[in-house]
Amino acid sequence: MLHYSENKIYDTIIIGGGQAGLSVAYFIKRTSSNYLILDDQSEPGGAWLHTWDSLNLFSPSQYSSLSGWQMPPCKKEYPTKYELLTYLAEYEKRYDFPVLRNTSVSQVSKSEEVFQVETNQGKFYCKSLVSATGTSKNPFIPAHPNANDFKGRQIHSVDYRNTNDLIGKKVIVVGGGNSGAQILAEVSKVASTKWVTLNEPIFLPEHIDGRHLFAAANDKYFNKQAEESGPKISLSNIVQVESVREGLKRGVFKDHRPFKAFYENGVIWNDDTKEPFDVIIWCTGFKANLSHLEKLDIIDNNRTETNYTRSVQQPGLWLVGYGNWTGFASATIFGVGKTAKHTAKEIVSFLETKKAE
Repeated sequence: MLHYSENKIYDTIIIGGGQAGLSVAYFIKRTSSNYLILDDQSEPGGAWLHTWDSLNLFSPSQYSSLSGWQMPPCKKEYPTKYELLTYLAEYEKRYDFPVLRNTSVSQVSKSEEVFQVETNQGKFYCKSLVSATGTSKNPFIPAHPNANDFKGRQIHSVDYRNTNDLIGKKVIVVGGGNSGAQILAEVSKVASTKWVTLNEPIFLPEHIDGRHLFAAANDKYFNKQAEESGPKISLSNIVQVESVREGLKRGVFKDHRPFKAFYENGVIWNDDTKEPFDVIIWCTGFKANLSHLEKLDIIDNNRTETNYTRSVQQPGLWLVGYGNWTGFASATIFGVGKTAKHTAKEIVSFLETKKAE
């Protein structure tokens, strides 16, 4: 069991024990800093605990690993949700990170260069702070007229688990990314479905998966010259994991442009026709979960100004894992290691400077 001192001033506190928090902890652990991870979950896994049961990653295990220890080979080419959760739990255990579970951070303040972190377990203090709370607690659902009039069920992908209560229903899946495609492929086996996407979805050839996506996106991000040959690929393209390939064979991926409004029994399409539905599943992404930082007065529209991962407005604060504005591909398990390493180096330098003052 983790023992901690409530009155101790830690060198670093990391808020969030998911892939971003563990990545930073891996590099902080290799220094002389004393640190603590505060995590609001009861077990390891972070946001992956709140994904659907049949989820498959779209990169092989060697491209779905954190720094220091590669995920062991999986039963199939692409890891399942449960294989990833096992890996994250073993990773945390392997490095014996100091994680305080069931600890929800309500707010952060700062006085005399020391951060005060208020939680349901008491107050904690630190010289440097890493916010790695991710986005899963802040799902995004686009606004539509008369949404409250709809008498059916609306759920976000973060709350979808399986098809048990969808059998025989009429369902719209909204969202043209990998989550929307995988969920549609599954739901369409037991329900009547329609797929709503903002633009026409692009399915990658079978031989292209997440490793190619990250390489191509990396080249684009760093303005490298792309190869002339081969298909143009993007992180928004759909990878043909097993469930998607099977769905393509069944012809279920017939996309429709967004509806314009709700009515009590369903949706109204752009040609003013009405169509009844029982359930809407929103696979429309997430926004950064930064409510705990509001008292620092640096948050504007779910963002704060950063120089890579370092807060511009608040010395001693770093933000990791929220998307490209906190480091390229930092919201992915494959991409977060590079930004975590850079963050740890900056934290060490910051602490050394403060010590010398």
